[in-house]
Amino acid sequence: MTRLAFLGTPELAVVALRALHDAGHDVALVVTAPDRRRGRGGALVATPVKRCALELAIPVSNLVADVLEADVELGVVVAFGTLIRAEVLEQVLMVNLHFSLLPRWRGAAPVERAILAGDEKSGVDLMALDKTLDTGPIYARVEVPILPGETAAELKKRLSLIGADLLVERLSGGLATLGTPVPQMGEAVYAAKIDRGELRMRWESPAVELERLVRIGRAWTTFRGKRLIIERAQVAPGTDSAFELDSSVPGTVVGDTVVCGLGRLQLKQVRPEGRSVQDFDAWRRGARPQPGELLGA
Repeated sequence: MTRLAFLGTPELAVVALRALHDAGHDVALVVTAPDRRRGRGGALVATPVKRCALELAIPVSNLVADVLEADVELGVVVAFGTLIRAEVLEQVLMVNLHFSLLPRWRGAAPVERAILAGDEKSGVDLMALDKTLDTGPIYARVEVPILPGETAAELKKRLSLIGADLLVERLSGGLATLGTPVPQMGEAVYAAKIDRGELRMRWESPAVELERLVRIGRAWTTFRGKRLIIERAQVAPGTDSAFELDSSVPGTVVGDTVVCGLGRLQLKQVRPEGRSVQDFDAWRRGARPQPGELLGA
């Protein structure tokens, strides 16, 4: 089995770390982001990858340079969030699990960008790391459809499981079964990080686009000056016909739907500012939107 270092940070990277450990690989070192202060009390909280590493009795560092002192054959990177310096890449072979079909959606938010763009498929690439962002050649790929209504969180979870299996399979015989990578082919498209402004529901947009925005998480609007997070929604039936000529102002609440620039969005769950998630019908009965009141106004 391979002696390796693992570099990762969020929960979705834990799946790969556990899979490599359970497959018998010698994970000599885990590198992850430093502990951060969270919550009102400001307590230091370790990353999910660090918590997993401590549970598995694997040494943990916050410094990528420590990989050079760990006497490893390979570095495995999964959602680490930081570029690996050239001097490390020159001394240690590094592979990365990337959750897209490269070169489409290089960068920080490949799953979210694929959903926003209406892509019909996504996947996992096991790639070699090089000095520039997500440009390395590909060792192996698994392609999957993006399911109707699938959220970014759901797709990430599915891809993390697929990616973990792919890693274990390709490293089953050590570096010998990793294979020879092939260059990326096609047009490069970059997946910039999603900022808060992009997550605002602009009701003049088509309902189908707003439904995708909700699926990536943390989409929001306002009502009576307070923020309202849209947790779950779907395009209302008949959007392509009956609602196309809707004369109501975008942002108008009609039953359990909201009028959009084209069609209506049927809201399922919302989270009012400072409160927990609730069914939209329950929120509407409590808020009682009046004629002429708009979401997002």
